[in-house]
Amino acid sequence: MICKSKRLLYSLLAALLMLFGADTVRAQLIPQPAQLRYTSEAFEFNRSTHWNIADSTVLRVAQPFIDQLQRASGLPLRIRLKGKPARNSVQMTYDPGLCEEGYRLAVSTQSIRIEASTRRGFYYALQTLFQLMPDTVYAFDESATQGLYRAVKPLKIKVPGVSIDDAPRFGYRGFMLDVARYFMPKQEVLKLIGYLAMHKINVLHLHLVDDNGWRIEIKKYPRLTDTGAWRVDRINSFPLRANPEAGESAVKGGYYTQEDMREIVAFAARHQIEVIPEIEMPAHTNSSLAAYPHLACPVVEQIPGVLPGGGGTQAAVIYCAGNDSVFTFLEDVLGEVMDIFPSKYIHIGGDEAIKTHWKQCALCQARMKEHAIPDEEELQSYFIGRINRFLLQNDRRLIGWDELVDSRIPEKAVIVGWRADGSGAETAGEQGFNYIKSPAWYYYFIRYQGPQWFEPFTYFGNTTLYDVYNYEPLPARLPSSVGKQMLGVQACLWTEFVSRPEEAYYLVFPRLAAFAESAWSQPDRKNWNDFTRRMDPMLRRYQWLGIPYARSMYNIQHRVVPSNGRLKVTLTNILPAVDLRYTLDGSEPGPGSQLYSDTLWLNPGTMVRAATFAGGQRRGEILSLNTLNHKAAGSKIVSSEAMAGVLLNGVRGSEKLTDGEWVDLYDRDARFEIHWPDTISISRLGVGMLNNAGMGVHFPASIQVMISTDGQNFIPLRLHSFSDTERFQQGHFRTTRYIELGARKVKAMRILVQNPGITPEFHLRKGIATRAALDELIIE
Repeated sequence: MICKSKRLLYSLLAALLMLFGADTVRAQLIPQPAQLRYTSEAFEFNRSTHWNIADSTVLRVAQPFIDQLQRASGLPLRIRLKGKPARNSVQMTYDPGLCEEGYRLAVSTQSIRIEASTRRGFYYALQTLFQLMPDTVYAFDESATQGLYRAVKPLKIKVPGVSIDDAPRFGYRGFMLDVARYFMPKQEVLKLIGYLAMHKINVLHLHLVDDNGWRIEIKKYPRLTDTGAWRVDRINSFPLRANPEAGESAVKGGYYTQEDMREIVAFAARHQIEVIPEIEMPAHTNSSLAAYPHLACPVVEQIPGVLPGGGGTQAAVIYCAGNDSVFTFLEDVLGEVMDIFPSKYIHIGGDEAIKTHWKQCALCQARMKEHAIPDEEELQSYFIGRINRFLLQNDRRLIGWDELVDSRIPEKAVIVGWRADGSGAETAGEQGFNYIKSPAWYYYFIRYQGPQWFEPFTYFGNTTLYDVYNYEPLPARLPSSVGKQMLGVQACLWTEFVSRPEEAYYLVFPRLAAFAESAWSQPDRKNWNDFTRRMDPMLRRYQWLGIPYARSMYNIQHRVVPSNGRLKVTLTNILPAVDLRYTLDGSEPGPGSQLYSDTLWLNPGTMVRAATFAGGQRRGEILSLNTLNHKAAGSKIVSSEAMAGVLLNGVRGSEKLTDGEWVDLYDRDARFEIHWPDTISISRLGVGMLNNAGMGVHFPASIQVMISTDGQNFIPLRLHSFSDTERFQQGHFRTTRYIELGARKVKAMRILVQNPGITPEFHLRKGIATRAALDELIIE
């Protein structure tokens, strides 16, 4: 039961939302239709309104929408099968001339007319129709917060006049959910499917298998879920999770029964979504190898078990390509999977296979000799090709990640381009293969979606709402012969940093809306400024549905550059219709604070506080830059490192390596020189450093300080070295290490930083190259 205060809040919000009627229709629809014309008419549902439905097939599509509308309006909406066109009705009729997912929607004072040639077309027309209704209609969706609609009085449903002729740009509009790293409960998967459908997404790709869990019941191999679905519990973040110890209890995880999966598939089908299963091979398979270790190469001395985190070198344990029982096992598994999933495609992964054991394995080497396979890359091609033949025999097509283009591509395979900007998949297109674009830089929702200072910890790099929206999957440089091979696009949620459903939704929304418009709408129908205006009603829909979406697009990104002893401060935000307001006295910015319009030039030690505002209300988090004032702040720094300026900008970094305040020295040394116009007195150097063992970020092996009294000739002053145990620490933290220099007069200083080196045997991720990360050089 909703408390009185909440009931009042919802009632007030409902009243406000009712003010957004026909006048705001121009800013409501996401994704943007292909053709849209507005009229001055409007249709209002009343007690006499009825639905004329073409047949029982269309009725099955329309019934959930009619039920929701009845809950929202309290009206007894009548249904007539094959009824004649009439006044005060919603008419749903076939037009065989429309494409599979296309539809027409016309709203007048007399009626609402919907035409389509398939169930999908009718379904998408109804999704569009609902977006034209008051936002509060979404409070009556079955997936909305339980009981929320009871706090909203029956709505007056008035639909503004429009004429829409619509069809999608791409036939494949996919979303991948990783349920292997984080097991998403079935009810949450069902809820997510409804949200995807609302955005006209038509494919749900379920990543069911990885090193961290096997999530689908296979009756012939019960240990896959008895053992493979469970890992040891670790409370720290994914990169920092240690591998299981011998005898440690595996209690974290879960799996879907075959009945669960059939329910998910059937529910998705009702929402016009095809579910594609992914069964990873030959790598990302520790979960199945923990259950059936004989499927690994014999040279593997011990299977580590289901991995709670990245696993380090243990993630290199993969299926043995020389063992026929592996293929028997996989064909058995895929046989049961295909019985559950009627999808045209079966995803087999094929990515990130480390072939160290294949090179050492007598069975794999014998296989290569038997089939004249020149190297281990082509051995993977043999492996995938053998599985592909099995799938083709069962009328299914194989989908795999774009590593499959690194060797011979299997017959009729579809390639998903994920690396960098996804252009690797174009190689498949050049060879006449279908492909899907799913670039990590733009469509991986594991990345930060706004200024990292305000975001929960996740992977690295930024993929903002703006980045998602403005990525063009079919660049003009592509020949038409390659472009026509592209089936569509896919967004992905990898769940290494997810531990609750709310965290998953936070990463997905509202970026899914930007992706959906890119997947559905033609490029000439897209406009960033217009999209951001249409996002306001979409966010209100999210609120009524109870989706915990991110507000990252309202937050401010900053850049502080040292220049001639001062700090050049630039503030930016991706939204066109917000004001940036700031203070310099430490007070909280408000709607009357100074409006940011150009670069700020400040003295070191100044505190900048800023936030975005619209309509007199603060929209984003408050950015606070408490700049340091030390003897090098704002000074000139010389280095080949592009980010070197952050070392003297007076701003300390967060614990996130890619927040824009760290110099990232991956597998390399660095040299920095600080120059002053006049001789100054110094006594010590503070070096801001980051340690994140899971990501291979550690203290330098050494820091050498050299000084100059003339700005040209340098002499060594101090060499500070870190022992193995000191620099290769576990955990994730920031610190400042001070190096005492004694009282000196200098005009320049040279600082030499030595990379930490390869991680030692005792490290969580032994044997990998590392990086040092510095955020400030503090001169006192």
